[in-house]
Amino acid sequence: MTLFAPPILKTSAPTPRVRKRRAVGRPVTRTEELRLQIADDIVRGRLAPGTALEEVDIAKRYGVSRTPVREALRDLAASGLVEARPHRSALVAQPSLERLRGMFDVMAELEALCAGLCAVNMTPAERAGLETIHAELADLTRRGDESSYTVLNERFHTTLYAGSHNDYLTELTLATRARLQPFRRAQFRTLGRLARSYEEHDRVVTAILRGDKAEAAQAMRSHILTVEDAYERYAETV
Repeated sequence: MTLFAPPILKTSAPTPRVRKRRAVGRPVTRTEELRLQIADDIVRGRLAPGTALEEVDIAKRYGVSRTPVREALRDLAASGLVEARPHRSALVAQPSLERLRGMFDVMAELEALCAGLCAVNMTPAERAGLETIHAELADLTRRGDESSYTVLNERFHTTLYAGSHNDYLTELTLATRARLQPFRRAQFRTLGRLARSYEEHDRVVTAILRGDKAEAAQAMRSHILTVEDAYERYAETV
């Protein structure tokens, strides 16, 4: 299966400068915004595998300084989207399907553990906050607002990590999510994915509010593995 189509990069085509999206919760830093923009261009096939990523050219292309470029490329290397080379320009990489599946398998287990612990550890205030976010996601789903849903979806999952009340688990889960974030975001470009994502969230939230640890874990595990399937379907189309 080919994860990324290999179109030729047209350097003459103008690229919009990095813009701040309307943040839901914590503001997005310049490095994070740049990382997501470059990741989207790679996942969508605008930057072909093997393309050299010169810091100066990237900074000019996205209208930023070299410092966030350097930090963004380092983060993307951790995701497998970029191949870092000592004393040479980084390259657009092509992560193997096997590696991605392995990462998603680990993510599924980490998030399942978080969700299960939420069912027994979340405070009443945290449960109420989770319900509020879930209701906002329902509204965004009805409106078909993919951009805002993507941002709030990250907050939904982060709320579950915190609700586990296990700092080390939260740290591991956030680190793994950072590596998978470009692929998780791409899933929402498949037809009907917003509605299905919300339905999967609903099963997780319902189990947590019932205090059903086993069901919450299973619902979340199933959700993350479905995210993987959605991404693979999207990758076949680019």
